Amino acid sequence: MDASDAAVRPLAGRVIAIPETRELDRFAELLQAEGAAVRTCPLVAILDAPDPAPVEAWIRAFADGSCDDLIAYTGEGIRRLLSAAERIGLRERLVAALLAVRVIARGPKPTRELVKLGKRPELTAEAPTTDGLIATLSKLDLKGRRVGVQLYGSDPNERLIGVLKAAGAQALPVAPYVYAPASDDEKVRALVAEMAAGKIDVLAITYAGQVRRLQSLFRDRPEELKQALAQTDCAAVGPVCAMELRGAGVEPQIALDHPFVMKNLVRALAAHFASVRKEN
Repeated sequence: MDASDAAVRPLAGRVIAIPETRELDRFAELLQAEGAAVRTCPLVAILDAPDPAPVEAWIRAFADGSCDDLIAYTGEGIRRLLSAAERIGLRERLVAALLAVRVIARGPKPTRELVKLGKRPELTAEAPTTDGLIATLSKLDLKGRRVGVQLYGSDPNERLIGVLKAAGAQALPVAPYVYAPASDDEKVRALVAEMAAGKIDVLAITYAGQVRRLQSLFRDRPEELKQALAQTDCAAVGPVCAMELRGAGVEPQIALDHPFVMKNLVRALAAHFASVRKEN
């Protein structure tokens, strides 16, 4: 590709910061293919649960038929459960149990992981949020049902568990992974300084915890973070990320409605800057 071809790519000349961890390289490649310069700074690492015993106990019980339903929150959670089951020699039994129960998926990511196993969820949340799940669950008769709940990180989601209990269900939660800081604090502060200086065009938020990590790091200097975010367009891959940004006082300039995948976020970024060029 010659220089003239590169110049007409939709994100040519744009610097986009991506705090993603799981699909960092893939996301960077998608952006670079559209001409963007990419600044990587993973904010949140994903680790197996520090104590594997409760996860393994849940897998054994689930494989033995302890659940009638499963709420699948995240693709990461499904992958971690399968990996843990592999370590204890129960992967095949776990998959068989997944195929046998009714699954309610929060959104497309757990759905994709389950489809790989030959299981299409019977239900998908009205929106890929806890509110969306609750709205879907409210239409079901859950009395006496044993409902496995694959949690979102280590968040106990007491609100959702409370809804299940109020409906007469037995909630059986499992937390197969946790979140932890990824890049060291100084690297994150350097990124925020670049944002404040106007050197970053977009901060692409792909997980709400990325916003929380920034807020935690700048809890003693919130105005510094607020100024940096004000100097930078923010993109959100879905409504949960958009809500987290709004909670931090930032209105995302680019926000996906559906479906919530990185390829579509790249397209939305390209469309956003195409409209900026037309306005100018």
